[in-house]
Amino acid sequence: PVTDGSRELHRLCAQLEFLLQFDLKEKRTFFGQRKDYWDFLCQGLAQRRQEHEGIRFVTSLDKLKTPVGRGRAFLRYCLVHQQLAESLQLCLLDPENLREWYYARSPFLSPRHRAEILGSLYELDGVTFHLAL
Repeated sequence: PVTDGSRELHRLCAQLEFLLQFDLKEKRTFFGQRKDYWDFLCQGLAQRRQEHEGIRFVTSLDKLKTPVGRGRAFLRYCLVHQQLAESLQLCLLDPENLREWYYARSPFLSPRHRAEILGSLYELDGVTFHLAL
């Protein structure tokens, strides 16, 4: 199993975060806090499902104060529970929502790149992750 000490895990998470932040439009909350990929994931999943267990888990963690921290915790939760590809796919189904959150250079707006990314993420479902959540 992959654990917290794995260099590959850290590279994977850094690449996932890079992909999710690449060409992300700058958005702000009502109080001026910058939104991040966490907010995109929350909105995308809320449109597709009533509630995602990972979103509920992450929002219950009082230690997490920033959208980036919540996003990282969500990615780890999804890796442990083999839900990353499915969760991201649900967020990528709505082209209008994608254009609302991402500029044109985002790989998520390209059907070919989106399919390649999701295909790779579905392969991760066969990997066991033992991570501290």
